[in-house]
Amino acid sequence: MIHRRHFLTAAAAALIVPATAQAQGAASGIRSMLVTATRQATQRLGQRDGFFGDRLVRIPLPGLLNTTQRRLQPLGLSGPLDDLELRMNRAAEAVMPQARDLVINAIRSMTISDGVSILRGSDTAATQYLRSRTEAPLNGLLHPPMESTLAASGAYGALDSAAGLVDRQSDIGRIFGRNRNAQSTARDFRGEVTDFAVEKALDGVFHYVGEEERGIRSNPAGRTRDILRGLFGQ
Repeated sequence: MIHRRHFLTAAAAALIVPATAQAQGAASGIRSMLVTATRQATQRLGQRDGFFGDRLVRIPLPGLLNTTQRRLQPLGLSGPLDDLELRMNRAAEAVMPQARDLVINAIRSMTISDGVSILRGSDTAATQYLRSRTEAPLNGLLHPPMESTLAASGAYGALDSAAGLVDRQSDIGRIFGRNRNAQSTARDFRGEVTDFAVEKALDGVFHYVGEEERGIRSNPAGRTRDILRGLFGQ
């Protein structure tokens, strides 16, 4: 009876050790894959027209600014709003190095509880897991550098002209209760523009991290090859 108990204990240990090793390898593989995907995604988005020239991730103006822009474009009067949209996208492109570092830090500190299932999941399962665990804190962390790049791009300065244009559309201004001068409206829009730029910049990052993950899964290469081969059945 004693020998049988020892045998069962040894057998259980033999089963647990490979499973633990596989789980650790899966977590390491996920981190490696996501770091690689993040570097590639942010490099792509950080180029000139990485956001502005890509219809999938181009950042539009938010809310009332967008409504006014669409109303004025057919009349050829949307110039200040078009300029603001361009500068917002330039700011998002410029903030990608900081976004890269923030996302990679989040990846490296993230707890991965079921790595094997993630690796065996959908083509973007790791990206979806990353987003669900990190998007809220990343949103807050990206605000300060986004404010800096929005200021450097001239977006905040462009808000003065854009806000004045919105207020001059008296029917829209009355609907939204904006019977204020252009400067006060610009201040009001500043927070909205910043929040929206951060949100959409992260949308773009996660979109292309997912696309990079899809590519890595279909053809594991580079730093992730040894870890992912076998786990993906390749």
